[in-house]
Amino acid sequence: MASIKPSAGFAGWYARIAAFNVEDLFSRKREPGPPRTVYVNEGVPEEYYDHKHRVKKERIYTSNQVITSKYTVFTFLPRNLLEQFRRIANMFFLAIAVLQFFPKFSTISPGVVILPLVIIIGITAAKDGYEDFKRHQSDKKVNYSKVWALSGGKWMNTNPMQAKSRTFIRGMIPQRHKTANPPSITKVSSFTSSTDAPEGDPSVEFDYKDVCDGGPHWKRTLWEDVRVGDFVKLMDNESFPCDILICATSEDDNVAFVETKNLDGETNLKSRHAVPSLTHLRTAKECADPQNSFRVKCDRPDTDMYRLNANVTGEGQTSPVDLSMTLLRGTVLRNTGWAIGVVLFTGEDTKIVMNSGGTPSKRSKVERQMNPQVFINLLLLAAMAVVCGIADSSLERHYFPLGAPWLFNDDRSDDNPKINGLITWAFALLTFQDIVPISLYISIEFVRTCQAAFIYFDADIWYEKTNQATIARSWNLSDDLGQIEYIFSDKTGTLTQNSMVFRQCSIGGRAYRGDSDEYEDVDDGKSVSLNVPLDSQPINIELYPQASSSTTRIGIPAKSKKEIVHFKDSLLQADLDEAISPHADPQSEPRARNLNGFFTVLALCHTVLTAVDPATGEIEYKAQSPDESALVQAAADVGYVFLGKDREILSLQKPGETEPERYELLNILEFNSARKRMSVVLRKVDDEDHRIFLLTKGADNVIFERLRREEEEMMQETEKHLSEFANNGLRTLTLAFRVISDEEYQAWSERYHEATIAMDNREEQIEAVSNELEQQLRLLGATAIEDRLQDGVPETIADLKRAGIKIWVATGDKLETAIAIGRSTNLIAHDSNIVIIRGGSSRPVEQQMLGAIEQFFPESEFAMNEKNVNLPRTSREEERQIPLQRVNTGVSSIVGPENGERPGGFVLVVDGAALLEAFADEANKALLLRLATLCEGVICCRVSPLQKALIVRLVKDGLGAMTLAIGDGANDVSMIQAADVGIGISGEEGLQAVNSSDYAIAQFRFLKKLILVHGHWSYARNGTMILNFFYKNIVAIGVLWWFQIYDGWSANYVFDYTYVLFWNSLWTIAPVVGIGLFDRMLDSRVLMELPELYHYGREGHWFGIRSFLVYMMDGIVQSAVIYFLILYTYVSPTSRSDGYDVRLQEFSTTMAISAVMVANIFTGFSATAWTGWVFFAVFVGIVIVWVFTAVYSAISPGRAVTMLYGNDELLFTSAYFWLCIPLTFFLSLAPRYIAKAWKFGFDPDDIDIVRWMRKKDPYMDLSRFGRVGKGTTPGLVAFQQQGRASSTSIVSRDSIGSMGPQFDRARTQSRLSMDARTPSRTDFVRSASRTDMATGLVSVDRGFDFATEENGVAMKRIQSNLSERRLSSGVLQPQRARKGKETLSHVFSLRRIKRSRKVSDKKGESSQ
Repeated sequence: MASIKPSAGFAGWYARIAAFNVEDLFSRKREPGPPRTVYVNEGVPEEYYDHKHRVKKERIYTSNQVITSKYTVFTFLPRNLLEQFRRIANMFFLAIAVLQFFPKFSTISPGVVILPLVIIIGITAAKDGYEDFKRHQSDKKVNYSKVWALSGGKWMNTNPMQAKSRTFIRGMIPQRHKTANPPSITKVSSFTSSTDAPEGDPSVEFDYKDVCDGGPHWKRTLWEDVRVGDFVKLMDNESFPCDILICATSEDDNVAFVETKNLDGETNLKSRHAVPSLTHLRTAKECADPQNSFRVKCDRPDTDMYRLNANVTGEGQTSPVDLSMTLLRGTVLRNTGWAIGVVLFTGEDTKIVMNSGGTPSKRSKVERQMNPQVFINLLLLAAMAVVCGIADSSLERHYFPLGAPWLFNDDRSDDNPKINGLITWAFALLTFQDIVPISLYISIEFVRTCQAAFIYFDADIWYEKTNQATIARSWNLSDDLGQIEYIFSDKTGTLTQNSMVFRQCSIGGRAYRGDSDEYEDVDDGKSVSLNVPLDSQPINIELYPQASSSTTRIGIPAKSKKEIVHFKDSLLQADLDEAISPHADPQSEPRARNLNGFFTVLALCHTVLTAVDPATGEIEYKAQSPDESALVQAAADVGYVFLGKDREILSLQKPGETEPERYELLNILEFNSARKRMSVVLRKVDDEDHRIFLLTKGADNVIFERLRREEEEMMQETEKHLSEFANNGLRTLTLAFRVISDEEYQAWSERYHEATIAMDNREEQIEAVSNELEQQLRLLGATAIEDRLQDGVPETIADLKRAGIKIWVATGDKLETAIAIGRSTNLIAHDSNIVIIRGGSSRPVEQQMLGAIEQFFPESEFAMNEKNVNLPRTSREEERQIPLQRVNTGVSSIVGPENGERPGGFVLVVDGAALLEAFADEANKALLLRLATLCEGVICCRVSPLQKALIVRLVKDGLGAMTLAIGDGANDVSMIQAADVGIGISGEEGLQAVNSSDYAIAQFRFLKKLILVHGHWSYARNGTMILNFFYKNIVAIGVLWWFQIYDGWSANYVFDYTYVLFWNSLWTIAPVVGIGLFDRMLDSRVLMELPELYHYGREGHWFGIRSFLVYMMDGIVQSAVIYFLILYTYVSPTSRSDGYDVRLQEFSTTMAISAVMVANIFTGFSATAWTGWVFFAVFVGIVIVWVFTAVYSAISPGRAVTMLYGNDELLFTSAYFWLCIPLTFFLSLAPRYIAKAWKFGFDPDDIDIVRWMRKKDPYMDLSRFGRVGKGTTPGLVAFQQQGRASSTSIVSRDSIGSMGPQFDRARTQSRLSMDARTPSRTDFVRSASRTDMATGLVSVDRGFDFATEENGVAMKRIQSNLSERRLSSGVLQPQRARKGKETLSHVFSLRRIKRSRKVSDKKGESSQ
């Protein structure tokens, strides 16, 4: 045991050194301050000051300057030096250089010795400084953005603020205020009389009458100059510079709409409202009025993105404040003319910044692996030096008493056998110092810089649309791209375009799949003519208006509109034309009614708002979510144009009608994640009998449960279409309706009103009452919407999965949206098994995870039991409180008997609440990690930015795996910084992600070539280069070492010093650098076609301790062959014609030339592609050493003193020389050559096979060998797995259990592109199963999604207005009795149907 303790202590010491984190010393983040009070229009109290009347430190608020860079003017030098001297080699080089400053140990000028170290540190520092300089420039673009802030008059902000930091940019670059400025807004919205700024100053704005000089006004202010307590005015489509309390907005009831996708990834708009007690602050004059003073008490800043507690006190009243009254930094104002607010938190105290980490100092995995290898070499060097020192001291002590002449006078204090041993030890360190070459680090930096340039100039990953290249912002991580095992991706803006397109639909049992040639019928900002009699006014459906120079409530400014894709279907158009034709066949009337009802529901069942441009008559739709925008647009595309809402009256223009139909909105039964449906209750105003309808849209299983029995036939047809749509990756919604009698509605309305005012269990009561009305529905059909992906996303994900990389999606979207995206991106196959873990349920998350493992992976080694896992266990009865079983949802067996055993593998879906529980203790974290590694993919939904980083660290630290994170928004920054490699997409969400990333790309699809080609090449090149660096130096050091046996262990050189001096700078540098730059194991096309070959990078094939030891052994053996063969060749007899004995310089020069040739050619053996550049690099050093030897040997002593003078005549005429050179050359290289030949001939790997195939047929399509099926080439079996001909990965429960934790390394996956969606006309294809571990419910998953804000302020406002109207109108007025039956003809009528009323009534009665 005693021998173990030192080892453990040394290991612990080394681990502490390796784990040293430089950023911890220079972190600029401070601890959040105490709860704060923001004083507006009043001074701060005396308690804010200390006894010297200075503001207390904890009361000083951080500035709004946000810095993502690592260095400042003052910290650059110390921090960069600390980062560089984390390399053990740099500390060694420094020690060697310092040693040579002592005259006794000086070999050459001390300045020359330290020069290489200074150069490499200087180059690295310049590179790091340039990278950080670009970050400073990006920070400047953000910090120099501008916002309207209150200024002038008697306005004064007394809240104390911290001074801004002085950065490189501010200190070194002249100030120019013309970057990143939003368009100037010289006039305000028409909510009040506006007055232009005096003398036309565009940076000043007055929004009230009676303007006087120096009066309060709005002034354009830099973001970094915004202070806590400032009034700011935000315009439509502007981002928020800080966390702001809303005072007033341009909208009714002071509601504002914000886009939060930068925070939580959700694309639907959220509604916020002003503090009721501050709504009178609507102009600069009112904000600056000292009488309007108040104070805001807030909690201390925290990272919780969904909670804020504060209150406003003013005029003796206190009002509560929560998150619904605040605008957070990172979000954008949408569909709101303006909003005025007070700044609460700035800079590092804002929630988005607190959720992001500091800029890390990342080191590549190869560099981290080099440290122990360098350490091994240093131990070897120390051992060699100690042996030389001890041996030399022992020999001196032995021979000095014998009177050895070379030890004459060796009895002085500074020259005796004891002290000479120590001096020899130091000389040995200098002699063998090249065992750790400083040129290695110079070469690595040079090669990585060139690799960054190769990436930049690659036209395949250059985005022509924006003329943007892929940029390596961190040049030292190129080889990490070749070792990625896990990819963590954001959703919105990264995988998707945040654009929904209506693709297909099923109406009355007939599928309309759209005209394929119309899929790209894109209207890029042009108005859409719908050919309806509305004075030919165009209709434009706009989800998010772009920034404009002015915005008004009633006007629509000129702007750059988003692309609009129109839905067109020739069959549908023919049916609609027939429906409105006065001469149509009466038998087609049921089809006409279904069409009319379907699109009426699309056009009316929503919460979309409209605005009309008075100049052009163009209608603009303002939708909360892209889903609703696509649905309303689809209705408009076929002629059902929603004209807007006047109070509670909805207007709808139908094709063939001259006057719009009007409907009165009675109730909205809003969507939430539990209901999975939305309904509206309408009364048709223009109809004689004023019928009341319930229009509903939602998930198919929810709607199907509530249908009439008569709908069974249509439901089965619709279900087939739904499965087809879902299997094509489309999101589905099902539409239905019913007619409600007055008596039923009156009774129900009373119950609904009582439920809305209930004090206990209000939500449950509302749900129960709503469910009463949503019964006996009539099915109309279903819609299929595509969440438009970024170009090439499905193919990229499929190929990355084929490469063995596991992909996790982390998004702030709700669960349904996340699953839908997983399906459309190929992350979830159509036959996958979805396992859902949800927090906040009655069943603990731990039990859900245990239940999932035991149910789906019972035979795997991960199955939890008390014997091998120390996890807190509950009894089986407690675990099965909610039994896991198949349930029927009103539809016959939609799950099927093989649920949980489908061949598509498993995908884990976890929400943020579950992650919160899982991260609470280490046992749950380990359990989550085990479950996740058993699944082929993981989707994390409803996660905060900080949770994204925790997920990355869970895998990175828990598995020791190489991770890559990719995102495009501010909410992805922490995830990008936590991963080994961070990728930022420069998209529509700003540059926050790019500023914090290691690589900046324009499209997600570029990730494929960046990883599979550039990453794989860089890793293979750099790994091979480093191994050959160590090898070639051990060859030279080995020859020097063997010489010590015959030199009395004196640490002298066997070569002339010039050969040692130029060994790493001239003779052998070119081949290793040539491999680092130009070698490629396979062409880029092959690596793209066969992603399976990437497993060489994932498994660390190209670099590691084993390879290091093999190369070191090669070098040792070759040095022995060179030294001893040449030494004993030259021993006897003499090789000289004059009979004199051989000089040391003769045979040592032969050794030097042979060593150079062997080292260079051996390095060439490591190259897999002998291109012209590699050929040149291999032989240039050999040519130089031969030329140098001939020239240097001919220099006479009169010109320079050399020890090699005359060698040209002695060597080049010697038979021994010409015998030793080829003999040592071939004998040294023979073992490696034979081993390579045997491996290629008898044990080829995948790369050998592919290279041979490429040689035989350069134009062969190799992509088919990555596919799985019959007749595959046997040599490629190593990366092919059993599967289906459709190329979809198939892993059953049994196979996963047998493969164990590393099963994912051999998995392959491929699916067809989503862009090539050919609608399947085949029968029903079984969809993915879905098991909710929180409830035990099992269902079929068809990609349902409906994005909207749940319990939002805007929805509450509509409900309140409806409730107030109900109370004011009293009891519902009885309507006139209806005529006829409640048939479709009475519900949704077309002109043709009206003309044939009698026929339709008879048919309707007969159908009843």
